[in-house]
Amino acid sequence: MANNDVSRLIDMLYERVEDARSPALKPNMSIVDRDEMLDLLDELRGQLPVELKRAQELLAAREKFVDEAKRDVDRMMRQAELDAKTKISNSEVLYAAKEQARQIVARAEERARQLYQVANEYAEDALARTEEAVQAALSEVKQSRTQFRSASAAKMQEQRDKLDGKNPLREESNQQ
Repeated sequence: MANNDVSRLIDMLYERVEDARSPALKPNMSIVDRDEMLDLLDELRGQLPVELKRAQELLAAREKFVDEAKRDVDRMMRQAELDAKTKISNSEVLYAAKEQARQIVARAEERARQLYQVANEYAEDALARTEEAVQAALSEVKQSRTQFRSASAAKMQEQRDKLDGKNPLREESNQQ
């Protein structure tokens, strides 16, 4: 009933402010009966401690309920863990788990063998291509070296020929 009293008092205050007259030059202001408003506020103030006490009681009851619920949940979780441990120890479940683990390991080993084979084939292919590229480069270097020797020998011979034709000391020795 106290809750209805507080709501009723607030509604009455709201109505009084809404129904209040506005002065001619100040439309945003209202004129209310001061004594009536103060009486309503005093009534409201008188009701609030009752409401606050009731709200505190409700909060305490709620907290107690939450604590009890937490204890119940903890108890249920402990019981569920015990039940789960009991079921896990069951030989059928344990056998099924071991069989599944064995199958997983077998699949993983097969996959590892496949990956190892693919990696070896890839490495062999890469090394063969590298060997071919190095072999081609070596052949090109040998060919370039041979061309260089031929060109160098021809240039040296050309220089000797020039020197033989223009060297004055040689010319004197050739004339004698």
